Amino acid sequence: MEEGVAPAAKTPRPKPAHLMCGLPFWGFAAFLGCAYLSYLSAVHVRRAEFDWPHDAWSIAGYGIWILLMAGLMNETHCRRERILFALVLVNFLFGFVLAVWSNAPERVVRQMRFASAGLWGAAALASLVVTFSPGKKPTSGKVD
Repeated sequence: MEEGVAPAAKTPRPKPAHLMCGLPFWGFAAFLGCAYLSYLSAVHVRRAEFDWPHDAWSIAGYGIWILLMAGLMNETHCRRERILFALVLVNFLFGFVLAVWSNAPERVVRQMRFASAGLWGAAALASLVVTFSPGKKPTSGKVD
């Protein structure tokens, strides 16, 4: 065995500055998803459908999306992408809270439906900004 050979020091994995910026496919896919969910929320509001599912599958689904969005926010340095992921995260938090809170007053559920429709619309617009934003190389750890 050779003496004096130290194990290689682990270098930290560099985080990509942009997960979606400059990649039209993912930005456009996010736009389609957010626009559809905005439309769906608006339809619920227009029809005065303020009920919410309270089953275990809905709660688990919201929980998984919350973890995914939190992880995506942690993996990017880009402000535009973080805004998009934060808007989606807040929407899924709304859904999770309402799915767990089975005896929520109708007034609260109604207000959260209105807020959710608006946030999905804002997320759709944010995804368009991300779609048409060029991804830049990270510079000294700054957020775009």
